[in-house]
Amino acid sequence: MPSAEYLPYLIAAELLLLHALGIAHVLHALMTVRTSQGTIAWIVSLLAVPWIAIPAYWIAGRSRFSGYVRARRGEDAKLRKLADDLHRRLRHYEIKPDDAFGRAAEILGGLPFTRGNELSLLIDGEETFESIFKAIESAEHYLLINFYIIKYDRVGARFQQALIDRAKAGVRVYFLYDEFGSNKLSRAYLKELDAAGIAHRSFGANRHWWSRLQINFRNHRKIVVVDGKEAFIGGINVGDEYLGRDRKFGAWRDTHLKLKGPSVQAVQLVFLEDWNWAANEVPDLHWSGQAETADQIAAIIPTGPADPLDSWQLVVAEAANTARERLWIASPYFVPDGGVLTALQTAAIRGVDVRILIPEKPDHRLVWLAAFTYFEETIPVGVKIHRYTRGFLHQKVMLVDERLACVGTANLDNRSFRLNFEISALSPDPGFVDEVAHMLEIDFAHSREVRVEDFTARSFPFRLACRAARLTAPVL
Repeated sequence: MPSAEYLPYLIAAELLLLHALGIAHVLHALMTVRTSQGTIAWIVSLLAVPWIAIPAYWIAGRSRFSGYVRARRGEDAKLRKLADDLHRRLRHYEIKPDDAFGRAAEILGGLPFTRGNELSLLIDGEETFESIFKAIESAEHYLLINFYIIKYDRVGARFQQALIDRAKAGVRVYFLYDEFGSNKLSRAYLKELDAAGIAHRSFGANRHWWSRLQINFRNHRKIVVVDGKEAFIGGINVGDEYLGRDRKFGAWRDTHLKLKGPSVQAVQLVFLEDWNWAANEVPDLHWSGQAETADQIAAIIPTGPADPLDSWQLVVAEAANTARERLWIASPYFVPDGGVLTALQTAAIRGVDVRILIPEKPDHRLVWLAAFTYFEETIPVGVKIHRYTRGFLHQKVMLVDERLACVGTANLDNRSFRLNFEISALSPDPGFVDEVAHMLEIDFAHSREVRVEDFTARSFPFRLACRAARLTAPVL
């Protein structure tokens, strides 16, 4: 214990060291934080209160998921060779998009549009789980599973048992979950997977100690791959609420997608990249996919914080920039950044039918409040915002003119733009585009169009809360 006479000097030395560390982090923020607003906020806080800001910066300040890129593209020669081989195999099915948006999406996702696919739209939880469980039951060689949220409720227990049954039948099962999204998943659940010989990993941490500090990045993907022949992606996680069993939300409106054909190989590669990060291994899988007679065109677009650009943000902005007749987007969250907001505004001004479908009920209060503040900036220029009233809306769907439809896991918010690992499927197939359009028309029929007054006529405390919530948009 230092004597009292030296205590002030020790405190001064500690404060000096903290401020020196704060300055070092300021330099890092200047070089890496992507937005000027975020950079300024971090600089002020790191200089003023470094003892608070430095730990916060390690958790929420970084814009790249450190180590993932090296694990995906550099260190693992086997994974790199698989990716190169897959690109060569897909060339046989490759279709070059004939529009600017398709070309941009292909470049940003890093995977081509391919023919020979079969796309099945799955509407809501009952249809989705029925299809997934049927596919799992048919697995003969392996199952690849990745969900943001896994719960140990009725559907979660059924899901677990379905995996255990296949594992006992000799099927290899690789089970990946997000550590944050599935933070309530019990040890008992995982121990039962262990007992069945199922390999499982959380995405939040891997062999590097510092990966545990990257909790602001999430694996928001929902992927099921069966024997390299069938794949599922979309908005539905594993939990009872996705079947409408939650009393708070009631009916749960969501959309999922079943894929067959060459696109399944692309989904499989995306899973392998995630699994390699979490488990430091690349399992041997089947890569001899065949074309389906439906012969639909599709592209898999994986996006996330390991990309060199804000890929999903650019995909949405380019969709708005190239739309000529309509741009319909369904998302549970509406917290666009400046680039996407400008693109939506200019599309509406050009006369494009821009519609945003969001839920009436909130599941995350801050995100719900923040959305109100965008009404004044969008509705007056022609953007139509609708709130879904028939339960809780959670689907992530986009429709661009008569040209392209998109179903996936990405929302219309900063987390999906910059912080979450996401996966989406794009298709220009006329039949699929019509099917998605018809689905959304029904959803809009069960919604109410929002007015600016829904925000401006509210009380001052409510509007103040909305403005304060918007300040947290970068991490919502």
